[in-house]
Amino acid sequence: QTAVLYQLVHGLGLVATGILARLGATRWLAAAGAAFIAGIALFCGSLYWLAATATSLGAVAPLGGMSFIAGWVLLAVHALAGERR
Repeated sequence: QTAVLYQLVHGLGLVATGILARLGATRWLAAAGAAFIAGIALFCGSLYWLAATATSLGAVAPLGGMSFIAGWVLLAVHALAGERR
């Protein structure tokens, strides 16, 4: 349940990043999109793996969590940077 919720929320963040990039791409948006994708793969993927196989992938989920945080921070930096690129 946790993985699905986090994938949903951060998938919406990824969609928002894509929409903003269509309006004017910046390096911040590209980095935010990459961070969201990495977070979904690492965090959600490790939880899906654990649920499916009952074996842990080690400390992969925290790396995904940090990627989620980085994605939101980079999205905020883009918003605060305004027209400057």
